[in-house]
Amino acid sequence: MRANYRESLCTALNNNLNLIFMRKTILLVAIALVSVIAQAQVLEIVSMRKVTTPELKEGKVVGISPKGDYLLLTDMDNTGLVRYDLATKATTVITEAEGAGWDVKVSQDGNKITYRQRHDNNPLIRYDIMQYNMIDSKAVVRVQAQRGTAKLVAADAKSTVAVNEDLHLVLNHNGKSIVLTPNGTSEAYNWPSISPDGSKILYYVSGKGCFVCDINGSNVQKIANHCRAPKWYNNNTIVGMADEDNGTVLTASAIVVYTLDGKSQILVNKNMMAIYPTAAEGKIAFSTAAGEMYVLNVE
Repeated sequence: MRANYRESLCTALNNNLNLIFMRKTILLVAIALVSVIAQAQVLEIVSMRKVTTPELKEGKVVGISPKGDYLLLTDMDNTGLVRYDLATKATTVITEAEGAGWDVKVSQDGNKITYRQRHDNNPLIRYDIMQYNMIDSKAVVRVQAQRGTAKLVAADAKSTVAVNEDLHLVLNHNGKSIVLTPNGTSEAYNWPSISPDGSKILYYVSGKGCFVCDINGSNVQKIANHCRAPKWYNNNTIVGMADEDNGTVLTASAIVVYTLDGKSQILVNKNMMAIYPTAAEGKIAFSTAAGEMYVLNVE
């Protein structure tokens, strides 16, 4: 009797252990699946092309037209601006001015390019705000020599956002200028931009990460801890760089993608040292720390 009892007890105990093991296994699989879903592919790379031009042996991609039909390139010191046609690979030198490649703006129709033209009048540095018309290939001065880093605005922009001297956001909307501090007045804001539909602001807070808020500064949403120089890909998707350094030089940098509903993806591996992406729906362009330039066709 005792032997039968012990045997029955051991069988029951083994069954319970097996059941517990199965439940734990199912739980681990479920967690793994949730993790996979959370990291699901956001964009698929259809092709990747290296961009080369006679004008630039080394350079940076600093802009892409909203239609995704051309890139704007500059040299490693932001001197000059070259238009690169993605269909024909033809190039057009827009300007050879110093500082032209810094924070360049493209109009929504792609026909006007706004850039800086630097003047070194010691001891002061001044910038003309220039506007280049793609239709007649002419550049005109929009704002004459200003001290400091004059802010650029796309030719047909209805709303703009920039960073002021206090490193706070300044929104120009419906003819009014408003200072916004969605994460508080003690934070330093950088790389702000307005979503294609004009409803949201994307920005980076130093030491805190990448955020999105409504156009009035409300409903703050954290996107990622490490997504610097973020850009809108479309109204729901953001691209940026996840860079690493040793305190002195860049050691790694990946192109990353995030969506407002929580998906994420490493689009370009960090070993490629990919930096400062720019995007239009269907295309993402970026540079490398070594001065190489690439464009991705994505879907």
